[in-house]
Amino acid sequence: MIVELRQYTLRPGRRDELIELFDREFVESQEQLGMMVLGQFRDLDRPDRFVWLRGFADMTARRKGLQDFYSGPVWAEHGPAANATMIDSDDVLLLRAITAPPQRSRDTIQGGLLYVTAWFRDHRFDPEFADRVPGAVAAFTTEYAVNDFPALPIREGEHVLVWITRDPVDVTAPDGVRVERLRLSPTSRSALRG
Repeated sequence: MIVELRQYTLRPGRRDELIELFDREFVESQEQLGMMVLGQFRDLDRPDRFVWLRGFADMTARRKGLQDFYSGPVWAEHGPAANATMIDSDDVLLLRAITAPPQRSRDTIQGGLLYVTAWFRDHRFDPEFADRVPGAVAAFTTEYAVNDFPALPIREGEHVLVWITRDPVDVTAPDGVRVERLRLSPTSRSALRG
């Protein structure tokens, strides 16, 4: 599975506006085209950040799904309103699932916070690093395929290992690794929850 970890910087005070629009218009419309909207979240430490995960069976399915969605009627109608809430939508990691997140019903009310940890370094990670993380819901590493949908930029030249947990987990990073952590609160329609 190919996954995009997308972090949007929004105009001050407009996150809930984007979440309402996203949850209403962009979940099923993408899934009907073969994409998986795995989860959408409020970043608890950055009030003007919206984070979401989108999955694809492979890179071919990614290109087709993105072409169909961004040239389709739902984006034509609602895309300008979504873009108006954003300052930056280019903070995107293209990842390959080591272990895929579990699928849950969007109607599930229960579920709390999720924690995302990302390790960055100057060369590739061995996927077995993910085995060190107790309680990981999902784990990912960099997908090195060329971004064949350049209208949506991704962060290039990154070597990353990412995992998601339901509880905060502090795994000692090896030397030379930069660590980023996110505390995420799922939106009411997020399939992935704590």
